[in-house]
Amino acid sequence: MTIVSFSGIDGAGKSTQISSLEAWLHRSGLSIKLLTFWDDVVCFSRYREFMSYKAFKGDRGVGSPENPLHRRDKNVTSGPVTIMRFGLYFADAVNLCRKVREARKSGVDVVIFDRYIYDELANLPLTDKFARMFARLVLKLVPQPDIAYVIDADPVAAQMRKPEYPLEFVRCNREAYIRLAQLAGNMTVVEPDSIQAMKTSIRNEMLRRLALTDPGIGDRHSPLPAPNPANISSGELIEP
Repeated sequence: MTIVSFSGIDGAGKSTQISSLEAWLHRSGLSIKLLTFWDDVVCFSRYREFMSYKAFKGDRGVGSPENPLHRRDKNVTSGPVTIMRFGLYFADAVNLCRKVREARKSGVDVVIFDRYIYDELANLPLTDKFARMFARLVLKLVPQPDIAYVIDADPVAAQMRKPEYPLEFVRCNREAYIRLAQLAGNMTVVEPDSIQAMKTSIRNEMLRRLALTDPGIGDRHSPLPAPNPANISSGELIEP
């Protein structure tokens, strides 16, 4: 079994890339299980979303160019909120361990996580020593995906596609993903490019990973260009 995760700022294009990879793997004859972090892993998700809305008075829903929102949840970074997140994120990490164990027993070829614990850790002030210590602890606790993609994006373009948070927060959030990728050391950052070029980069890395577990897998896939090296470029919705 191969476990794949997708992370990144809001508006980076994760859903597009997940759908493309899922369809490609299906055409290759592989079985896939898709898990959404907020719905399938996060503890007390409905309660947390409700309390976030009541406490911070932001908009709810998903923003679009036609319907911009002003959310207030993960962009609230006060000390008490950060401390609360330590407890909630640790509980999510423990539940993630259980979910991964269950997924490994499911018998599917590939499990895709739409977001992972990385998307929560990126909400923390990783310039702070204690936040980095907590992030390292969680990274040691949770199972590491075979491939952990971070879909990088220009903050201005991402914020225009999904106008939910102030641009300055989107910039800071992207920087947090970069720090986290460097801290984790196992994340494949897909640099901003055309949608097709990013699809090819993701498929190349996926094909390389599948070939490691099944040397004959290449015979069942359409030929692709040689894999590019993983890059860390100079980089949504996980509520408190």
